[in-house]
Amino acid sequence: MIVSRRDVFRLTGLGAAGWVLTACGGGSASSAPAAGGGSLGEVSVQLSWIKNIEFGGEFMADSKGYYTEAGLSGVELVSGPVDSADALVLAGNVTVGVSAPDATARFIVEQGAPLKIIGNTFQKNPFCILSLEEGTPIRTPADLVGKRVGIQAGTNQQIFAGLLAANGIDPASVEQVVVQYEPTPLTEKTVDGFMSFLTNEPFLVKADGFTPVTLAFADNGLPLTSESFVVLQETIDDRRDTLKAFLLAEVRGWNDAVADPAAAAALAVNTYGADLGLDLPGQTEQAIAQNDLIVSPDTAVNGLFTATDAAIADVIEALSVIGITITAEELFDFSLLDEVYAENPGLIVG
Repeated sequence: MIVSRRDVFRLTGLGAAGWVLTACGGGSASSAPAAGGGSLGEVSVQLSWIKNIEFGGEFMADSKGYYTEAGLSGVELVSGPVDSADALVLAGNVTVGVSAPDATARFIVEQGAPLKIIGNTFQKNPFCILSLEEGTPIRTPADLVGKRVGIQAGTNQQIFAGLLAANGIDPASVEQVVVQYEPTPLTEKTVDGFMSFLTNEPFLVKADGFTPVTLAFADNGLPLTSESFVVLQETIDDRRDTLKAFLLAEVRGWNDAVADPAAAAALAVNTYGADLGLDLPGQTEQAIAQNDLIVSPDTAVNGLFTATDAAIADVIEALSVIGITITAEELFDFSLLDEVYAENPGLIVG
């Protein structure tokens, strides 16, 4: 079973209307024992989605005791979906939120939120326009012209508008239809294209006997990162060593998940997402696919979660395309990650 985003709000990494000061209900504590932990305290992590393979690195780090080995007393992985991980970090409900630059930037710009991104798991965002070989395949941005495209209401419409703007396409030349988060309108051919994640809906339509065609936003004018670690500036100032320990464990966990996607998928299916009805082949397939978003030539040189100055500049430019003006210094702080790699150069596995 591949779980779609049907009838639930998927944290897509795009804006939020306000700070939602709610408790972190629905999450469960880490299944690994806290024995052996140090004095740096516990870290709670608000995941952006359910406990599936999307968080294989966290599962690896937890199950292998990397968090406690790094000096933490434990970690709590709080299950999503949530309206905004940024809001929960702001409220002090969690230490770290899994979000994306556009969501975090909107909070900073619109509300003066004291947030910073300290690392990005996905070097390329997973947004795409999904179409079918058996229908009207959309392979290039120019192919969008004259097509009927299903876009989820709200913030997804904003990022789709950014895709059009980045490619000089008149919005009036594309018929946009409001859809939900599962691709039935596409397979029933009421739309030609469907906004989705590269790591989710294409596998759903493939399982239904169709041949997916994807147009990746990241490769066509919107090179945003995703699955970003968001924290309060106060946490950076007051618990720097705790955050460095968290990043150290995360890098180790994701190194393992990238190297052995089948093992990460097994943890998702059998342990962390055991109540979700996930299946091992589907989760393994998704794990392999998301590795292409996590690993890049730059991370092979500098390590996972990092970003070069050029990559950061690309993100800032992409944000401007979707109407968000912010500086790199206002949004990112990679100094903790830099220190982790300087102190642990063996973490860069190439």
